[in-house]
Amino acid sequence: MDVLDWTRLQFAVVTIYHYFFVPLSISLAASAAGLQIAWLRTKKEQYLHLTKFVGKILIVTFAVGVVTGLVQEFQFGLGWSAFARFYGDVFGPTLAIEGMLAFFLEATFLALWYFGWDRLPRAIHTACIVIVAVGTLLSAFIILAANSFMQNPVAYALDPVTGRARLTSFTELMLNKVNLAAFPHTISGAIMVGGALLLALGVWRLAADPAYRTLARLGAWLTLTGGALTALTGDHLGKVITEVQPMKMAAAEALYATTAGAPFSVFATGKPLPEFSLEIPWLLSILAKGNPGATVQGIDDLQAQYAAEFGPGSYVPMIPVAFWTFRLMIGVGMLAAAVAAYYLWRTRKSRNAPRWLTRWLPLIPLLPAAANTFGWIFTETARQPWIAFGISKVADGISPGLTSSEVITSLAGFTVIYGVIAVVWLRLVRHLARQPLAPAAAAADKPEPAPVY
Repeated sequence: MDVLDWTRLQFAVVTIYHYFFVPLSISLAASAAGLQIAWLRTKKEQYLHLTKFVGKILIVTFAVGVVTGLVQEFQFGLGWSAFARFYGDVFGPTLAIEGMLAFFLEATFLALWYFGWDRLPRAIHTACIVIVAVGTLLSAFIILAANSFMQNPVAYALDPVTGRARLTSFTELMLNKVNLAAFPHTISGAIMVGGALLLALGVWRLAADPAYRTLARLGAWLTLTGGALTALTGDHLGKVITEVQPMKMAAAEALYATTAGAPFSVFATGKPLPEFSLEIPWLLSILAKGNPGATVQGIDDLQAQYAAEFGPGSYVPMIPVAFWTFRLMIGVGMLAAAVAAYYLWRTRKSRNAPRWLTRWLPLIPLLPAAANTFGWIFTETARQPWIAFGISKVADGISPGLTSSEVITSLAGFTVIYGVIAVVWLRLVRHLARQPLAPAAAAADKPEPAPVY
């Protein structure tokens, strides 16, 4: 591995770790807001207790997300200063606004909500957590616009004097067709992750309080709903990606020859893939263009096209990585939704889930978290070798003078620190889950004994 490989690995580790907490913050904020609104409307105490419980998990998760998010943004200066220098005018506004939303809007109103119990009027207090939920959505939309620029560069012009990319329209940057497709897909995945965590916590603590059954079923419904929305939004996103990055969809199927009515391989073997495959006829054409007879461009034709357009070199991403992460993203996500649906069916009409199911359900958050991770690995690696598609390559964005030893040292430091943070987060969540939902009844006042002289 050379310095470029190590720097890419560092960025991947930091980004993937940070993204474990981002979807949780989004979904937990929305869940806390929904539960508090339900409490205001129904006056049921269990909704009040669940609101406070989910809010505490949100605060812990939000704090970790902010810390890891800072490192995520500082990475542009650590390992990718050439990228930051060239695209700073485009990325600067998105990172600045996202930072203000995370630090000022979300953090401020989350603090008002947490410390405002019994101090603020109920409507205003509820509005605080609603603002937090809306802020997480706005933050996600804006930061996804920056990533969408890398997938489909828009709203920029190359400055003839400096040679740097210059932002021409912030609105056009936000309304990038990739961003408009990726945002609902990302939020759907976030709903799955947060729902799975609530399902796991509810099942784990089911014997402690009947309200946890409500939490578990809420989590199951969120996981199932998020799974269905992820499939629908992913279908649309796939068609947009095929339009702007046809090589990515070809790599997802390891489709080397341009094919009409292209099939989709559920499983394949070979080096490179596929030599043997189990195929579903026409499915890739449907996923890519919505037409079973549509023609999907192959890797070989696209490589020749890009070489003629951009110059000599390989424009083929790592095929096995793209092929398998695409399938694992879909398969693991479908499995999480299926488990949630099965739990809802087994617990209908106040029935109890089988013991074997409740024993394994606390592990269900691993499934949508893994599906999200596989999705991002596919999104970023299948764009290679471009850092911004069609403009500049990944090798052009690395910091000049950076050495492998420097990157390895910082990567080791991040890994150790992140490992400690993960343990702390897990212990805090477990500690909060073990606390009783309802506050203990106040003990009756007892007369103090008379003083002894």
